[in-house]
Formats: sequence, C-alpha cells, structure tokens
Amino acid sequence: MSKPNMMLPADANNPRAEDPALVVAEYRDYLASRGHGSMPAFSAARTFMARWPVPEDWLGEPLEMRWETRHHTTPFILFLMLTGRIHGDYGYLLETRLTNILSACAGQTLETDLLFFLDKARTLGFSERVSRAMTTGIVARILLHRGGPLSAVGAGDLEEVEAACRAREQRSGRSAHPYLVLSADVRRVLFHAELMAEPPPKPDTRRSFTQRMETVHGPLGGALVRYLDRKTVTCVPHTVSSLATRLAHFGAYVTTLDPDLSGPAGLERCRHIEPYFIALSRAPNTKSGGILSPAEQARRIHAVSNFLREITEWGWPDAPARQLLFRSDVPRLPRPLPRYLPPDSDRMLAQALLNSTNRLVADALLLQRAAGLRVGELLDLELDCVHQLAGNGAWLKVPLGKMKTERMVPLDDDSLALLDRIIATRSPGQAITHPVSGKPVQFLFTRHGKRLQVNGLRSELDRAAANAGLGHVTTHQLRHTYATALINAGVTLQALMSLLGHVSAEMSLRYASLFDSTVRTEYERALDLAKTRIGTTTGTGRTLLPITTVTSGNWRETPTIKSRLAGGYCLRAPAQEACPYANICEHCPSFRTENSNLPVLQAQRKDAAMLAQDARGRGWDSEARRHEALVDQLDLLIRETGTA
Repeated sequence: MSKPNMMLPADANNPRAEDPALVVAEYRDYLASRGHGSMPAFSAARTFMARWPVPEDWLGEPLEMRWETRHHTTPFILFLMLTGRIHGDYGYLLETRLTNILSACAGQTLETDLLFFLDKARTLGFSERVSRAMTTGIVARILLHRGGPLSAVGAGDLEEVEAACRAREQRSGRSAHPYLVLSADVRRVLFHAELMAEPPPKPDTRRSFTQRMETVHGPLGGALVRYLDRKTVTCVPHTVSSLATRLAHFGAYVTTLDPDLSGPAGLERCRHIEPYFIALSRAPNTKSGGILSPAEQARRIHAVSNFLREITEWGWPDAPARQLLFRSDVPRLPRPLPRYLPPDSDRMLAQALLNSTNRLVADALLLQRAAGLRVGELLDLELDCVHQLAGNGAWLKVPLGKMKTERMVPLDDDSLALLDRIIATRSPGQAITHPVSGKPVQFLFTRHGKRLQVNGLRSELDRAAANAGLGHVTTHQLRHTYATALINAGVTLQALMSLLGHVSAEMSLRYASLFDSTVRTEYERALDLAKTRIGTTTGTGRTLLPITTVTSGNWRETPTIKSRLAGGYCLRAPAQEACPYANICEHCPSFRTENSNLPVLQAQRKDAAMLAQDARGRGWDSEARRHEALVDQLDLLIRETGTA
C-alpha cells in the first residue's frame, strides 16, 4: 500500500488531462521570465502533473495531504492558480504565504488589481505595512479563490474569507482576529474606492435592556425595560445607556432588599428609597476604587426620581400613588472652578502637539483649543465647516452638539492655516453615514476611511501632556482654557455664551468668576494703600520697603517691580505684579516725540537695559522680557527721532 502523500501516476485515459510536458514547459518559461528556476522546482512540477494531469482533481484531495506537498510545489500551484487552471480554496490559501504575490503575478490582470488596491489603501492613510498586509493577506486570496476581477468582489466574498478564518481558528487554534481586522479595513478601502456600495457596519456590542436588567427581579425589571424603550424616542443612545446603568443599580438593590416587591407601585419611602440612599452613599466605584463621587450619587438619584415622576405623569397603572423623592434628597454638590491650563502649560502643550508625528489627531486637539469646542462637536465637524463672509472674516460652523444647537465661531489666520493642514492630512473618500441623522456626511476628521474616535484623541493628548511635563490633561480642559483666555482678555458675557454655545448665562458665569477684573482693581488699590501705611506683611524676613519712595540707596536695585518712565520711575511690590499700563505710551502707535526729547529717551533706554539685567538676575523672566521690549521700542523711537 502506498503512503497517503505519494504522488501516483495519472489516468492516461482521462480526456481532461493536459500534456504534463507542455504545462511544465510553460512553467519553466514563466519562471525564466522572472529570473527564477531550479531543478527541484521543475521536478516538483513534473511530479505534480504526473499525479494530477487535471489540476482541478488536486482540489479534491484531503487538505492535510495537500499541505504535505507544499515544500517545492507551492510556486507551481500558485502558477496554476494564476493561469486559471485551478481556483484556490481558503483552507490551502490561508496556510500559504503570499508575500511575493505581486512579483509572481507581474504583467497579469491580478497585478493591476492588487496595485490599484494598494494605492487606494495608501491614499486613505494606512501605513505601507498594513496596506501590503491587506493586499496580500485578504485581497490576493479572494482573487485567487474566486478568479474574478477586483471590481466583482462583494461583501459575500469578504464574509466567506472571514468564515474560513474562523474555521481555521477552531481547527488549529491560531487566532482569526488579525485577519478579521484586515478584512474590515479591506471593506473600508473598497467602499472609498467606490467598489462597494456600503461601508463596513459598526459592530453592535451593546446588550439589550432586558439583558441589562437581569439582576432586577420581579415586575420592576419589566417596568424599567419599558421605561428605557420609551426614553429612546427622546434621548440619544448614550443618555439612555447611562440611565440603564443607574436604574439597574437601583432595581437590583430594592428587589434584593424586598424580593416580593410588586413593581413601581409597591415602592415605599421608608422601606425602599431611604435605605437605597444610605447604600448609595457607600457604593463602591468599580472603575477608580473608593466610593461613588457625590456627582454620580446625584445622577443616580435624579435617574430614579425622573423615572418615578415621568411614569406618574404618563399615567402608567403601576406608577406610585405618591411622590417618593424630593429635592432635598440630592446631595449638595461642590462647585469647583473650571480646570483651565495656565498660560505656560498651555504653550508647552501646544508645542508638544506641534512636534507630534500623529499629525491629524494632534491638529484636531489644536483646533479644539483654538475654537473652544466640545469633543463631540469637534469630531462632528464637516468638510465644509469654514464659511468666508465678505468683510466679516472666516467663521467655523459648529454642528449640533450637547445643547442641540448650532453656532458660528470666528476664526483667525492661524486657525485657517491649521484647518488647511487638517484638510491636506485627512483621508479622502466617500461620505460616511452620520451615526445620529443617518445621512451621508463628509466629516472633517477622517483617517483610514473612518472617523477619528474619542479614545484616539485622549491617547494623543496623554502623550503630548507627558512630553510637555504636565500631569493628566482632559480634552475638555482645552475648552476651559479657551474660555479662560477670552475672559482674561475682557470678552463680554454675552459674547462668551455665543462662542461656547451655552444656553444660559449661569453656565458662562463660571468662567467670569475666575478672574474678575473689578475684584483685581479693588484689590490692587487697597493693597497699595495698605503697604504705603504698614509695608509688606509677608513675613519673609526681607527689608520692608515703603512703596511710595526710596529714602536711601539706588531705586534701580530695589527688590521691587520697577519701571523707568520718561519723567520718573514706578515701584510696585512683587505681590502686585507688573502694572498692566507700564510703558503703554511708548508702545502706542500714536506716540510722537521730538529732537529735544532725545536725551530723555536715551536715559530711559539706559535704565530699561539695567532693569532688564536686574530682573534676569532675580529670575523674573517675564519682567526681563518686558524691559527688553521697551529697549527695542526706544531704539526705534530714537532712530526715527534722530533722522526726522
């Protein structure tokens, strides 16, 4: 008995048999045209044709047997596939390396299709490695299997190769995940190449409301499911999902406490609601450890309160007969100020983002900072979001966001240049279905043929913050920083509301309370008066200097914030910081001088240079830069006056 992997002579009477010598000769010419060929390869081809003069019969052999013939036979079998004598099956193709398929099919239709796909993948921003992996790992195998052109490949072909990958995983234990990821990317490339009508569907990993209420026993679980189904009509999916989490926690607690609970109508204040409040104040936070924050406790109480109130308003027969929750049940929440980035940190983070190689994501974060967008608004921006108005500059159209309103935000030249860079970096392609409206939209931030994701933004922001030497920074802090900078520059409350998309003044007043210019002015006036009378009270052990005059020594050497003026000098305590009006006249474009004032200007310049050196020695860099700017301006004035 012969061994299973031995090649037996062919049936000479088979009418479909080809002349083995002619096939091997064609194979020899094929290899020679590519500069290849060896005796083992020719011997393997002759042996194969002797055993299977009809190459299609080879496909009927057990897969294990065909694997055992791969050593020198694989190039010949690939040749048979390229010449249309056989169509490869996925069981064999998935075990065969096709990294050299582009050189193997040179000059053939298959090469044209593979190069076309490879170019489209690169255009969408895929790296060279991933583009080639998709081309050789998925597309080449599909074309070798079906034998048709790339334009004929459809969703069914991708589903077939995905099923073969899963079967291979069950058979051999080798993970199908890499192939499934590549297959999804192939779908995206084919869609944007206009070879497939629909983009790859987003996998729905959400559990149903019934599944999420499995821990809620009795009729209450069914009532919560009905309520959540009703809320999907008026709330976005993310909101309803959060409600489901909070109501499931409430329902699981009260039905465990009272297994015989008949439903919402059976809830009692003393028996169910108040014990839940106590348990909620001690409930663990499964994400960060510790207990739930007061804000999350308040959200869960609001969720239960709204559930009971709304089913009562809707007239549900199993609604409670009386009100069970009250305003006083909600814990008092802290009211922290917005967490903005100080100017130095803001500049360092911006520089780290400018230095990033992840250009599209870094530029997205820079645009969020430049326009004060919420992260959802940022990712929903469309390609035509910039509007140019004659005589009124450029504006950014911000789409519907958290407050369900649209708005226009003015753009400066730097922001326009940033948007031009984003448009040049994004991946082109067909419009993508909007997840809310269901309409096809050309989004601004697309990479690899799909929209940027929030997690990608957060990862890039974490990397940039670490490179800048900062702690943890959130995307929303960029919005806070934008608003704070505007407040510091004196923007009105009404303008701030419009720029941020706030629907109530209370939302914007949080920023107005950060740096109240009236409070600052009153503080400085009172501080000057107090220090004139009693000197400094910092307890640092330094000499207490009267702010109004210097009785001894050189005023230029005093440890104060000093400014040289044309007619004198100004001294301020370090706690007061520099006067915002210091040397404002010299920098004003309306300032004029004459030849007779040249000695005064030259004396002022000399003192300003000395003050800059003094500030550098004390480590007051910003103060030194202020004096150096004055020196530059005085040089300009002196030159202009001397040549007048």
